[in-house]
Formats: sequence, C-alpha cells, structure tokens
Amino acid sequence: MKLPLFLAASLLLATSACGGGGGSTSATTTGATTGTGTNTGTGTTTGTGTNTGTTTGTGTSTGTTTGTTTGTGTTTGSTTVVTLEKKAAALAAKLGRPTRFLVGLGTVDIADVQRQSLKPDIYDQYLVGVGAGSWPTWNSPSGAYVQIVAQNAEKLGAVPMFTLYQMASNGDGNLSGLTNTTFMQNYWNNVRLMFQQIKAYGKPTLVNFEPDFWGYTQRASNNADPVTVPAQVTINPDCANLSNSVKGISQCLLQMARTQAPNAYVGFPPALFGDLYATAMQYMLKLDADKADFIVMQTLDRDAGCFESLPQVSYCTRAGTGWYWDESNLTSPNFNDHFALAKSYYQGLQLPVLWWQTPMGVPSTQFGSAGKWRDNKVRYFLTHTADMVAVGGLGAVFSPGEVNQTNINTDGGQFKTYSTSYLTKPTTLP
Repeated sequence: MKLPLFLAASLLLATSACGGGGGSTSATTTGATTGTGTNTGTGTTTGTGTNTGTTTGTGTSTGTTTGTTTGTGTTTGSTTVVTLEKKAAALAAKLGRPTRFLVGLGTVDIADVQRQSLKPDIYDQYLVGVGAGSWPTWNSPSGAYVQIVAQNAEKLGAVPMFTLYQMASNGDGNLSGLTNTTFMQNYWNNVRLMFQQIKAYGKPTLVNFEPDFWGYTQRASNNADPVTVPAQVTINPDCANLSNSVKGISQCLLQMARTQAPNAYVGFPPALFGDLYATAMQYMLKLDADKADFIVMQTLDRDAGCFESLPQVSYCTRAGTGWYWDESNLTSPNFNDHFALAKSYYQGLQLPVLWWQTPMGVPSTQFGSAGKWRDNKVRYFLTHTADMVAVGGLGAVFSPGEVNQTNINTDGGQFKTYSTSYLTKPTTLP
C-alpha cells in the first residue's frame, strides 16, 4: 500500500488486497474498551479456607488478615454486568466521549480539519516502518511523534488513534521479517516505545493492530491456526512467556498494552479477504482478538470509482467488480450485506465495532478522477447510523487509503455537511 505524499515519503508500501492504507507526516500531525463480560447476580458463599485477592461487596469475615484473608466467613455481594449490547456505550464512556455513535477522521492534517471547523471524536494517524526511516525517527526525541499526534487530537477535542502498520515494511504481504531477528527486535522496540509514549500521554488512546497482516498470516497458516506460522516473539523480554508464532505476536501486543499502557484501548482488524471468509472468525478467535477492546471493521481502502475506471490507474489496480455498493440493498454488493458481516464479528468476538479508513468519495454517475473518485459510504453511513449501532457499531473513522483518493479538501464539503447534520440528531448507543 502506498503512503500519501503528505506523509512519510521515505516509507513506500505496496497496495493491499483489502484494507490498510496511507501514512502520516512527521512534520505536522498527529485503545478500545476492555470488553467487560462479567456475571450478574447475587450469591452467598460460605466456606473455610484461604482466599487471596480482593473481595468487594457486603458481608462478614471472621479470621486473621496478613496480606490474605484466612478463616471462616460469609460474603454476600453482587457484580455489575456489561452486556454485549452495552459494550459500545461503555467504551465510549471510557474514552470520555458522549454515548452516541462516534465519527472520526484519519490521515489528514490538523490544519485542514480546523479550517472547516470539524469536530471529530477520533483522530487517527499511522505508525509505519521498522528500522531506518521508521516512525520513531520522524521527530526528536525518538517516538515524539506519538505526543504530536495526541496533542493535535486534543486541539480538535478528539481521542487520538494510532494505526500500527509496521509489518508491511518489507512489502505488503511479505512475511519474511517474522523470522528475521534484526527485523523483529526493531519491531518490538518500536511497539514498546509506542506504548511508553501512550502511557506518558496519560489519556485514553485507541490502537489499531496491523491491518491486513492477519489475513496474510492466515493464508500462510495450516488449518487457520496462527500457532503454525513461526515468528520471533521471545526475543522480546516483555513476552518471553509466549510462543514463537503469529499467535505469540497477537498475544504479545495485547500483553504489552495491558501491562505498559493501561490507557490504551486496542483492536484487531479482521482481513476481509474473500478467500478467507470461511475460517476468518476461527482464526481471529485463535489470535485472542476477542480479548481486545473493539473490532476494527473495514470496507475498502480506495474509493470505488478508482477501481471502476478503465483502464485502471496504477494506484488502483485490482481484479474484481462491484466496487460501488447498492444503496437500495437490492443487488450485491450492498450495505445490508456488509452490516450482516459486521454483525457476525460483533457476535462472534463479543466486542463493539469501529469502522476504520472508510473511503470519502462523493456519489456520482461518473467514476471521477484523481482526488475526486466516486463513492457513497460517507453519505450512506452518516444517514444510517442507527443500522450500524444495531450491528454493534461504536463509530466510524473516515480517511483516504491513498494519496489520490477523495479527502475533506476535495469532497466539495460532503463530510462537513453529513457529519454536521448527523450531530444535530445523533444516534444514541444503547
């Protein structure tokens, strides 16, 4: 996938097969709630023994306490449950946002957002590269880019979001770095630095883990099992207890987030590759994606018109048809089909859904041209937010996946019009 020219020019990436996208510039810009599924009810426990831990509730204990509680006693209490339907609202609250469907922007300069007086809930930027020229080198001291993005998000009144996109450093879909000690040491050093910077920021932050990468590793696996794909994990001292496999990578990302940056809310993006649909849910569960805080849902990494134009331009060369979705939902592909797919992940992983890198093209009967390719997802999404909430939606982040795609400067004010209209009567999260 190619990075927008206004981003890190030295980090050129190949085009993805479904998701993924742009990048960010070091010169200017700029993790999902812990899904809580606890038990509800009131119970009474009576017994004799030794308990280690913390007891919350109302009750009576008899015994001696020396760091633990020893003795005979009865504890009666109740726990609070967050049902699946309420997880999106719970996450929005943890992020400090209103309990309504959230609307965000990504891969755009803060000045362009301010110029239109836009008020996004989320402000997303990429962290790309491993080794020389990677994101930690964009500013001084190393890793300061995270603070720049976070402060820009604050200026917009938004929650910062980082899309970690380091695995594509050797080329989109190239997995050779997984068993390369130098590459993986640098990879983990960058991840550690990211979490250290997020912790230093100290406020809620979203992190999107490695778009497309999980799909490529699924293709390389045996029986859709990430443990069958070798990778260097235990060289990272933070994850010496995990397996040297792609499953170890996903578990390590989660483990580092929880231990090093408690203010980070993280999510995994299922790769919506057509050949993987049958086993994609099984694969995501084996990655422990259900232990994250949200699901990153994608549509397409380019405007539909960019693929429809024939001959296809160099930055939109891809086989297939049906790029422009049917808003009447009578023929495929259409929005209802996509929402049904999102609902399957929502129910399968038991986490709220955040759409990411949603194309920003404007509906038209013409395919369009560079910077003004057609698409209809902004219009449909922002006028059907109740449908998105019904399938687990927390919010949607809109951004171009490549420098020649439609953006807020070339969309004729479409995003401002529809986002402003939506915010006058927002959809409440249950």
